[in-house]
Amino acid sequence: MQDPDRYNGTMSDTNPPRSHHDMGGQPAGAVQRTEHDYSLWEKRVDAMLVLLAGKDRKLMTVDELRKNIEAIGPDAYDRMSYYERWIHSIAQTLIQRGVISIEELGRKMADVEARNDKGEI
Repeated sequence: MQDPDRYNGTMSDTNPPRSHHDMGGQPAGAVQRTEHDYSLWEKRVDAMLVLLAGKDRKLMTVDELRKNIEAIGPDAYDRMSYYERWIHSIAQTLIQRGVISIEELGRKMADVEARNDKGEI
């Protein structure tokens, strides 16, 4: 018979280490409660997630979004905005699932950058 108390004292006496993004209960200053207009690219990122995670497509889940945001290193996480973290996570999920390749993503990013440099977007 297993000892029912064998885990007592080991799990409850210690806190698991926190990841960089896990700030719950930590001092972080005042929360900015101001509204702002979303930029077009932020709206597009939000729409992309809705489409990719929708029940018709199921190309990603909210759990995958969270997992890939939590995997961002501390320096990058601190530099990125909310929707920059989302687009990073969406790209990572689509690569992990084989929906797109790193090469395809790189080519598309270069195309968009070239169009931006020409003032087309």
